[in-house]
Amino acid sequence: MVGYGGMVAASQPLAVAAGLGILAQGGNAADAAVAVAAALNVTEPTSTGIGGDCFALYFDAETRAIDALNASGRAPAALSLERLRREGFDKGLPPAHPYTITVPGACAGWCDLLARHGRLGLPAVLAPAIRLAQEGFLVAPLTAYYWQRGAQNQLLNAPGGRELTLDGRAPRPGEIFRNAGLARTLSLVAEGGKQAFYQGILAEAIVETVRLAGGCLSLEDLAAHRGAWETPISVDYRGYRLWECPPNGQGLATLLGLNLLAGFDLAGLPPLSPSRLHLQIEAMRLAFADARYYVADPDFRPAPLDWLLSEDYARQRRALIDPQRASPGQRPGPPQPAPDTVYFSVVDAQGNACSFINSNYIGFGTGIVPSGWGFTLQNRGLGFDLDPQHPNALAPRKRPYHTIIPALLTHATSGELFACYGVMGGYMQPQGHLQVAVALIDDRLDPQAALDRPRFCLQDGTPASPVALEPGIPARTRTRLLEMGHQLQTLRGYERSLFGRGQVILRDPASGALWGGSDPRADGCAMSL
Repeated sequence: MVGYGGMVAASQPLAVAAGLGILAQGGNAADAAVAVAAALNVTEPTSTGIGGDCFALYFDAETRAIDALNASGRAPAALSLERLRREGFDKGLPPAHPYTITVPGACAGWCDLLARHGRLGLPAVLAPAIRLAQEGFLVAPLTAYYWQRGAQNQLLNAPGGRELTLDGRAPRPGEIFRNAGLARTLSLVAEGGKQAFYQGILAEAIVETVRLAGGCLSLEDLAAHRGAWETPISVDYRGYRLWECPPNGQGLATLLGLNLLAGFDLAGLPPLSPSRLHLQIEAMRLAFADARYYVADPDFRPAPLDWLLSEDYARQRRALIDPQRASPGQRPGPPQPAPDTVYFSVVDAQGNACSFINSNYIGFGTGIVPSGWGFTLQNRGLGFDLDPQHPNALAPRKRPYHTIIPALLTHATSGELFACYGVMGGYMQPQGHLQVAVALIDDRLDPQAALDRPRFCLQDGTPASPVALEPGIPARTRTRLLEMGHQLQTLRGYERSLFGRGQVILRDPASGALWGGSDPRADGCAMSL
C-alpha cells in the first residue's frame, strides 16, 4: 500500500478504518493511534484492551524528537514474594490467577498520549470504538479461532468471562458481536478522562471483582497509577538509528542483537542461508542472555544501558559468536567495571508517527471481567521473577519485565523518519524487530516483502531455547543449522502465531510518500487516505 495523506497499519481492518477516520477529521498520528487502540479492544479482545498495558514511541515531524511512553502498571502494594510463599506459590503462579493482575496502564497511556501530542479530544477519538461496541462488528477468521481457544481456556473459567462470549461460546467467523459493557466503559472514559477509570464506579468494580476472585488489587493501587514519559534508547545500524523504549520493556534485546550483527556483512550472505540465520540466532541468544537479566523496573534496579549498548561491550560479546556452532549456554555479560498483543503503526500527512503496542499479555489475560464493563484484566504479573536476588523479582508497586515493545527507525544523519514498525508476540518481538530491520536495511525490501519473509524464533526467549522455523526456510538451511548444533522445530498452520504479527510504514523524506505493509499472519491491512 502506498499513499500520501496519512496511513494506518493494524491487525484488524475496522481498527484501520477507525484510525483513518480520525486522520480525515484533522487528527494527527497520536489521535489516530488512540482510536485504533480502542477499536482493537472491541474487535480483537483476544489480544488487547483497556484492562492491559501499552507502550508507544512518538516521532514529531517538526522537531524530529522522539518520546517514549511507558504505560505499564505496577504490582499491588499488598503483593509480595513473602505472601506468595505463605500461600504456596513459591514455584510460580497459574497463568490466570488474580495475583497476576497488575494495575492496567492502557487507559492512562491513551490519555497521556493525547494530552501531550493529540489535537482532538477523547470524545472524538473514542467515538469509533464506542460505535463498534454498541452496533457490533463481524468477527474476522483468525480472531474467531483465538477467541474460541480463549473462551475454552480462560473466559469460561473466570469471573465475568462469559460477558465476552455468545451464550458460553466464542463468536464464529462472520458472526456479529456486540459489547455493551465495553461501550459503557469507553463512554465513561470519553466523558471523564483517565480519572473515570482509576477512581469512581469503574475502579470499584475492578477491585471488587478482583477481591471476589481472590486477588489483592486495591482502590489505592489504581488511584496511585501514573504512566511515564521516558528517553528512548537507540543504536546506529548501517546509517539508520533504531529506537526502542527503555526497560522495563525488552526492546533492549533488539538493540543488543543489532549491535552484534553490525560487525558482520549480512548483505553479503543470502537472506535465508544457514550462515546468515545462524548469525542472527546467535546474536539473539546473547541479547536475551543480557535482557532476561538486566531488564527490570528501573525505579528498583536500573540497567547499565550506556555500557550494554556501547561498542566496547558489543565487541566483547561478538567474540563469543562461533560462526560454525550454536552456543545455547550463553550467560549475561558482567556490568560495566568500577510474554499476545496488538501492534499498530500510524503516520499522518505531516510525517508525525506513532508506533504503538497494547496487550492483555496471554490472550484474554486472566479472563476476569469486571462485572458489566466488557473488558478483561491482564495477567502481566507473570513477567516477574520469583528469585529474590533477581533484578526483576516481584515486589510491591513494581513494574514487571514487559515483552511488548514498539520501534522506530530514523535516518542516522538527518534524524528524519524512515520506518514506523513493530512485531507483536511475546518473546518473538525483539527477534521480529531485528529480522524486519535486517530485511529493510540490509536487503532493501519493501514493507510487505519484509513482513512476508519466513522467520525464526527462540521460543522461550532464553539463550538455550529451541529454535522454531517457519515454513519457507529452505530445507538445506534447516539441515545445516541442525549440523551446527541448533535444536529446531518447524511450526505450521495456527502454530505460526508464535512468529508474531507485524506492521510497517516507511516514509520517503523527499516526497512524503508512505509505503505500508501488514503481516499476513493476521487479519489486518495497511491503508492510506
